[in-house]
Amino acid sequence: MASWDGFAPDPGRDPNATIKQLQTALDMRVDQRGPRRRLKKPVWHCSVRAAPEDRMLSDEEWAVVARRVVAATGIAEDGDPDGCRWVAVRHADDHIHIAATIVRGDLRKADIEFDFRRAQAECRKIEKEWGLRELNSGDGTAAKEPTNREKHKAARLGEVDTSRQRLRDAVRQALAGARDEAEFFARLEAAGVLVNRKIGPSGDTLGYSVAVVGEHDATGEPVWFGGYKLAPDLTLPKIRRRLGAPPPEHREKPGPKAPDGGGRRPAGRPSPAAAARLRAADTVLEAIDLLGAEPEPEVASGVVEVTGEVLDALAATALPAQKPELLAAARAYERASRSHVRAANADSRAVRAVAREVLSGGYTTNRGPDAAAAATVLSVLILLVIAAGRWHAEQGHRQQAAAARAAADRLRSAYRQAADQPLAALRQRGRQLPAAVRARQAQAVRRALPGEDGRRMLAEPEFDALAAALAEAEAAGNDPNALLEQARSWRELDTAGSVAAVLTWRVRHLAKLPHPAAGKPPRAASATAPALPATAADASRQRR
Repeated sequence: MASWDGFAPDPGRDPNATIKQLQTALDMRVDQRGPRRRLKKPVWHCSVRAAPEDRMLSDEEWAVVARRVVAATGIAEDGDPDGCRWVAVRHADDHIHIAATIVRGDLRKADIEFDFRRAQAECRKIEKEWGLRELNSGDGTAAKEPTNREKHKAARLGEVDTSRQRLRDAVRQALAGARDEAEFFARLEAAGVLVNRKIGPSGDTLGYSVAVVGEHDATGEPVWFGGYKLAPDLTLPKIRRRLGAPPPEHREKPGPKAPDGGGRRPAGRPSPAAAARLRAADTVLEAIDLLGAEPEPEVASGVVEVTGEVLDALAATALPAQKPELLAAARAYERASRSHVRAANADSRAVRAVAREVLSGGYTTNRGPDAAAAATVLSVLILLVIAAGRWHAEQGHRQQAAAARAAADRLRSAYRQAADQPLAALRQRGRQLPAAVRARQAQAVRRALPGEDGRRMLAEPEFDALAAALAEAEAAGNDPNALLEQARSWRELDTAGSVAAVLTWRVRHLAKLPHPAAGKPPRAASATAPALPATAADASRQRR
């Protein structure tokens, strides 16, 4: 399509031109440097592709694209007679390949530092000017992608993920809620990761690298990855900054003992894993309100950053069936947790604390209380991730906003898996309610959401589950109207896939309803409404 001077040998069009002639012309300046000054990697290659939905670009347009890219990257700037030699080749309708030798006419090596970033920036300009699909501009916060060699090695070993990705996950999960540097490294070693600390003359740790046990290079040494090779925020200085605000220690109040004095948990009492998720739901709701209150950028950035720790903790302790989606959500959100806005630690300590609690609570089970607790925290965590994406969009962080949207999609899938069993049980109980009780809960929904919103919610399949939650809360002495009003006042509700489902978990959480054991339905309200507190404040005091 184009070349450095417009006269390069073109074997694709000229039957008298050969590949060897083109190679010789491109290599001329490389050879002129002589064997002693010869570059180890003199060839520069770049592919430029249009989006599938873009119009087909002409040969002339692709030539313009090639010239703008080589000029932007320092290969051959406009008006530079000593620019490098290059050619642009079109193999298909939707893309070209640019190949260059990076020796200039004065035989110096071309300055192509940050070439990828500069090429991307020029492509974003072309997209905007020509009306093509516009991608998000890079901002230097992306984690390093696995190399082709790493991908091929993983495929050869039958691994789904590369070593780099597995180590990145392990480091993030070790960091989630860690109290100090010693605990961070201890967690890594407990996870079976090789850790190599760089120790200075003073005895202080200057840096670290990690490796997968059993993976070696050609010399038999472990394949080490430093923190920066995993992600920009996993260097030791960045980790120390986050550890500078250790999470507050939570001390759980002792619960009732089993009637027989043994170690069996009373029916309906949540396991440590479930209890940690329920407390996490409270903190997540507070974080949503904080982001919605338009705090200082540094405060918001701190909350957005440590939200990733909660995702990492949930992924580390999830059931095998839910782990893939939660791990995918954590990986997607990872980009959203980084920006160029310096994060303030003080307001994020509570979020880091729940990440620590989730890890300390251990793995969840398939029991009803555990599944319901998982659904509760995921239902509100989706809204926090959406709020984080909205904040990034307002700040102009397009890459991070897109990452948050992708994470929210994954969380919705994980939520559906976690909520399927407990919601089905609640829907069945809602359908079995006395007609008068069900009608009373429907009327409460109409009061809380008048008009079309209320009619739409009553038509949702999840309304049966919401009716069951409201009836159980009513039987426990709560005012369904006050609960619904408080539940719907929380931010980001309109972004939920099913408002009725989210309200179901919020109502149960606000009313402190126990999660019933499998096969033991909760006590339902009678057809005659019990005496209720006069105000929402009275209802709150009565619950306490």
